[in-house]
Amino acid sequence: MPVVSISESQRGPLPQAHWVGTVKHGLPENLLPFTPEPKDYFAFLGRISPEKRPDRAIEIATALGVKLRIAAKVDNADRRYFEREIEPLLKNPLIEYIGEICEADKAEFVGNARALLFPIDWPEPFGLVMIEAMACGTPVVAFDHGSVPEVMKDGVTGFIVHDMPGAIEAARRVGELDRRKVRGHFEECFTAARMARDYVKLYERMIAEADSSLDQKDRGLAQRDSGEVDAA
Repeated sequence: MPVVSISESQRGPLPQAHWVGTVKHGLPENLLPFTPEPKDYFAFLGRISPEKRPDRAIEIATALGVKLRIAAKVDNADRRYFEREIEPLLKNPLIEYIGEICEADKAEFVGNARALLFPIDWPEPFGLVMIEAMACGTPVVAFDHGSVPEVMKDGVTGFIVHDMPGAIEAARRVGELDRRKVRGHFEECFTAARMARDYVKLYERMIAEADSSLDQKDRGLAQRDSGEVDAA
């Protein structure tokens, strides 16, 4: 069975799979509008879970004295983690926990942020929130795990970091980045139209390879049949 990955990193756990290509995710170009001027807060968007590391996001924001708005759901499997590790940290006046938000609220939430904090601690297969932020022109501060180096353009769409001191310094510097270039990278690399074109090219290649294989098989059968006739 041919399989398509959404990042090269995603292939790591299954090197034996029949990988035939990689097509990165895309979003409709006008789904999330560009926001040229942010407000004074960082954003965390996704799930409250150990691998997403909201505690790191809280530490980054508090180290810089900047407000952090957290829009994230808590799955039942992560309820104890939330109650033990994260809920006590929400008492800090700099931290605002909103809970889960709908798709219609993402543009305002992410677009108005100084930066999206993406302090993951696992091999993220893609990380859709990164390109959602880019669509808004919002830089991303992301830890170097999984697909992050494939999605991010370090120093343009945000900063790729390796430890907490680096993350804090990167978050301090996000104002140096050009939000129009962040949006430009999204338009160049992560639109739904680009994703569709990539899938079409992949299907066309696979069809051509299948046709070529059938032609070779037919020629082989023809040669065999010809040989049988000659022998007769």
